Amino acid sequence: MSTKTRGAITRRSFLKLSGTATAAAVLGGPGPVLHALVPAEDISKQGKAQKLFSACDMCFNKCGLIARVEDGVVKKLDPNPKFLKSRGMLCARGNAGVKQLYDPDRLKYPLLRKGARGEGKWQRLTWDEALDHAAEQLQKIGDKYTRCGVLFMAGSDLQSKFVHRFAEVFGSYNVISHESNCLLSRNRAFLDTFGEVPLPDVLNCKYVIMAGANRFEALVTPDSMDMMTAMKNGAKLVVLDPRFTKTAALAYEWHPIKPGTDMAFFLAVAHVLVSEKLYDEKFVQEKTFGIEQLSQHVKQYSPEWAEKECEIPAKDIRRIARELAAAAPAAMIYPGRRTSDYENSTQIRRSFAIVNALLGNWDRPGGLITASKVGLRKPSYDPPFYEENPFERIDTGRSLMMFEEEGSFKHARDAVIEGKPYPVKGCFTYKINPMQTGANRQKTIEMIHKLDFMLTVDIAMSDTAWMADLVLPAPSYLERLDPIAGLQGASAGTCLVTRDPVVPALFESKPVFWIVTELAKRLELGEYFNFTMEEYRKEQLKDLPDAMDVLKKDGVLNRPGKLYGVYEGKAFKTLSKKIELYNKRYPALGIDPMPVYSPPAKVPRGRFRIVVGRNAYITQGSSTNNALLHELVPENTLWVHPKPAGKLGIGHNDMVKVKSSVGAEKLKARLTKEIREDTVYMDTGFGVLSKGLSNVHGMGACIAAILEDHNDEISGNMAMHETMVTVQKV
Repeated sequence: MSTKTRGAITRRSFLKLSGTATAAAVLGGPGPVLHALVPAEDISKQGKAQKLFSACDMCFNKCGLIARVEDGVVKKLDPNPKFLKSRGMLCARGNAGVKQLYDPDRLKYPLLRKGARGEGKWQRLTWDEALDHAAEQLQKIGDKYTRCGVLFMAGSDLQSKFVHRFAEVFGSYNVISHESNCLLSRNRAFLDTFGEVPLPDVLNCKYVIMAGANRFEALVTPDSMDMMTAMKNGAKLVVLDPRFTKTAALAYEWHPIKPGTDMAFFLAVAHVLVSEKLYDEKFVQEKTFGIEQLSQHVKQYSPEWAEKECEIPAKDIRRIARELAAAAPAAMIYPGRRTSDYENSTQIRRSFAIVNALLGNWDRPGGLITASKVGLRKPSYDPPFYEENPFERIDTGRSLMMFEEEGSFKHARDAVIEGKPYPVKGCFTYKINPMQTGANRQKTIEMIHKLDFMLTVDIAMSDTAWMADLVLPAPSYLERLDPIAGLQGASAGTCLVTRDPVVPALFESKPVFWIVTELAKRLELGEYFNFTMEEYRKEQLKDLPDAMDVLKKDGVLNRPGKLYGVYEGKAFKTLSKKIELYNKRYPALGIDPMPVYSPPAKVPRGRFRIVVGRNAYITQGSSTNNALLHELVPENTLWVHPKPAGKLGIGHNDMVKVKSSVGAEKLKARLTKEIREDTVYMDTGFGVLSKGLSNVHGMGACIAAILEDHNDEISGNMAMHETMVTVQKV
């Protein structure tokens, strides 16, 4: 089954769809609540209008923007036309950033829990009281359980590096990133194939296959806009997804692939490329290792075999493989971003990488290109050594090839609950909400109850903050002075960006850099934070003496650099020094050197496989409470196909109960043919427990409460598409 769209859509018309509703709803003037949130000295600045540069923080993309500030109030956020990575654009979420700044639900001062966890009873503290208490608790845990007895978790943020630095000087190497829930199997697969994680040159590509990626809703800059431009210029987009997403709707071709069978499809594509000699022979012979082994390996994976697995006709698989080859090297299997799918996700993504290698698209226009260096210095320091510390992280050995710098939230959580290999009794979280983003919410609650002390730094009372012992208010990105960051933008090249506050910080909010600096002083670690943010930025830019002038003038320093031919004459960072179709490291670790297909678990009769995804208007649990975005997406619904819904007596908008082995939630049903009959879906970020999120509390269902906590066997990445659920009318 496939669906073709009725015509192309321009980049401009797409952004009109995604941004107009929000743009129209932007504040026309400061109302009573807004004035209450603005310091009196700023309201008094009548008649003064400014346009100030910043970088968005409503998702991980960090697009360039210009804040219109009038009378001390941010009135509107506009795109920065000089910001190449975001192509001079700003999406609906970016426009809604002003409502994060002026949100009545923002955390306003330090809060200490006084009742049971999750009861919502708090005592207001001064900053000195809060920091003294936090330092005392961290010291107490460090003395009793070693410094590794504290777990640190930080989200994607320009100041997260200071949480990592604090963890290191405090003495804990138990640091978890947000990416351990969503991205690492992709990184592992491409790193183990090419020696690094590439960027897709979508803009110059002629043929793109997106498997699961949903770039017209799960926006990535510049890929989402570049895909539109490429399609306008004649590029063909083929989407494989069990849902008819916005990306599928705008694609040339959509196939509702059976969940968990992507590897079958791409091994069959490799079969055609190899058996019909359609691959780039010169490139493969010179640049890759293992073509002989791969040729034998894929003989068993014919399109006729794959049709029975992924439910895509063999004739379409053959045609797509031939079309890919004809467009190569300006053709690609899009690497994707969110890869928290299955227990074999790394090997699934390896099949993506291998087909790309056969196309010879590495380091060429329209293919996969290498990241460039941005020229920033990384200020160095020598952290103290703690002899009493254990030898390893708590999650070591639970998956075969974890990234130590990223860790695994799933494995770390299990280790805390089990108390093995050693006790962890403290937790420090910053701008991360595992209560909403980590599969199996009940297990996250169980982990938190094992802790003696949990500290959360955030802008609003997230579900994770709601369960904490001490909550510290952080400013929004529009109120902060941040370090310089280097961003990668595929064909847009690299750029440098930073943030200066466009308005002063409201209430008693303090940036996490200031918080960890103050904690370091109290823990006799002040020598490791004996610098200001301005001094840190100056050190970062030591090799780029004119960079700050450009940043002040344009809001961004674009550094396009050389995009293609970077690897000419260079060895790849793999054991073979080539692109590894056959991975030389894997056999010694007990891992198949080439992807070996195994069918996904069958969906039992009367059940559905639940899948995760994105909505263009919200960023998981971090923006569902945003007043402007809440108007567009007030609650989530359960996508279910009308045919099985009819058998279950479920009508459109009926309240249903979705139940798995770990939890159950209730929400409204959305009957739609835009999803497979054996699959259901809901947005992330709803069904919150926190009463501090007034717009979204009690709205919809929490997918994290339903998802079982499986993991990718190789990387430790969460595997969120392995859960089967029942659905019944309430």
